[in-house]
Amino acid sequence: MEGINLKIIKTPIVSKTLQNLKTGDQILISGTILTGRDAALPRLVKLVEKGESPISLEGAVIMHTAVSPAGIAPTSSNKTEIENSIIPLSKAGVKIHMGKGALSSETVDALKRYDSIFVVTPPAAALLTSKVLSSEVVSFPEEGMEALHRLEIKDFPAIIVVAHGESIY
Repeated sequence: MEGINLKIIKTPIVSKTLQNLKTGDQILISGTILTGRDAALPRLVKLVEKGESPISLEGAVIMHTAVSPAGIAPTSSNKTEIENSIIPLSKAGVKIHMGKGALSSETVDALKRYDSIFVVTPPAAALLTSKVLSSEVVSFPEEGMEALHRLEIKDFPAIIVVAHGESIY
C-alpha cells in the first residue's frame, strides 16, 4: 500500500509500543487477541474484580465481536455493557480495545490513565475473518458465539481513534 505508513503491532502489547502511536495511525496487529461483547465482557469484569480472571489480560487486545461460522466484524463499543467493561479491563492490563463507535469522555480519560488505546477496524467481515488463523473458546462456552474467544491473527488492520486522551470523535 504505497503512501500509507502502517505500523506493525505484535501481541502481547507493552506500554512502550503505544507511546509513539497517535490517533489516525493505521496499524496491523498480529498475535493472540481476545473477543467478547455484551454477554461475555460484563462477566469477565466480574471475575477480574474477584481476582478470578480465566485468562491473563496483561498486554491483551480485546475485540468487541462475536465469533461465528459466518465470520467476525466489530460491534458497537459504546453499548453500555461493552463500554462499561473498557475501564476495568484496561486497569487489569488490556492495552488495546477494538470495535467501533465513539466512546464517552470518561472512557477516553480512563484509557489515557491506564495507558490503553481504542482502535476501529474496517467493517468488512470477509477481510477480518481472512486474517484469523485459529479460534478457541476460553471462557463462557454457554454464550455460544458471544463466548470469550482467543484468536490467533495475522496482519489484522485497524485505525487508532483514541490515544493519550485524544479522540477523533
